[in-house]
Amino acid sequence: MGFAELKASLKGRSPAVLVLAWGLDGGVLEACRQALDSGFLGEVIVTGPPDEVRQVAQEAGVALDGFTLQDASSPGEGAAEAVRLIREGRGQILMKGHLGTSVILRAVVNKETGIRKEPLLSHITIFELPSGRLVLLTDAAMNIKPDLTQKAQILDNAIKFAWSIGLANPKVAVLASVETVNPQMQDTLDAAALTVMGNRKQFSKPAIVDGPLAFDNAYSLEAAAHKGIGSPVAGQADIFLVPEITAGNVLYKALVYVGGLSVAGIVTGAQCPIVLTSRADSAASKLNSIAVACLSLEGK
Repeated sequence: MGFAELKASLKGRSPAVLVLAWGLDGGVLEACRQALDSGFLGEVIVTGPPDEVRQVAQEAGVALDGFTLQDASSPGEGAAEAVRLIREGRGQILMKGHLGTSVILRAVVNKETGIRKEPLLSHITIFELPSGRLVLLTDAAMNIKPDLTQKAQILDNAIKFAWSIGLANPKVAVLASVETVNPQMQDTLDAAALTVMGNRKQFSKPAIVDGPLAFDNAYSLEAAAHKGIGSPVAGQADIFLVPEITAGNVLYKALVYVGGLSVAGIVTGAQCPIVLTSRADSAASKLNSIAVACLSLEGK
């Protein structure tokens, strides 16, 4: 299943309500407009100064039918108001508008008024491979240098998300720079421990976990065969777990800018999926992210 098939699968399903925090971004408003027109969304609630939202929408050529404007006077207030609407059941998807990532995440994890569900929030990138299937990469955007406990939570978030979008019994490649366990390389020790945890069914949902695997043999069955690696995951991974943010960020940008792969991005671990895009993301990427969030609601 690729993004086109994913979007097609949403036809006829109950449309979701998305809450857009501080929606002073024409590109994000346009993606929401496309999602409304496609039937993925039934309503978009936008926090921010209503007059300014209308001005941004006019400049972007976005019609605001289907949008509800919720007054907020600052990015921080816009984020807090958006999170409140989610917490009170007014919306099912949260999306970042024209405000800093730290601002919206601060509202999400607020101990008194936030919507964090799991001990750790993590970011998942969804790629469409040249073969036409979707795979997940985590975490290339939030957790800087996770320890074993944090990696286990990041992986658990990703496994549950994979199931929610129809990737049952996902195959997980725990990435490192080598395929053998080396006591002097902590990433390989963590990978081996996560593999054992998978074998002993210590994650929330079933998954086939193997590591350490280098990216070449996790991605290519031919590369794995050439190295003599026998693995149920090699060449057919559904989830790539990176050892830390630098490796993940470099791999993500290489796949997007050199590989030209279509992409979407979601933050998991909260009470709802969080669509977190950057201004550099294409309109197609923003729409893909909304569609993936909608599909994940159906699979919960």
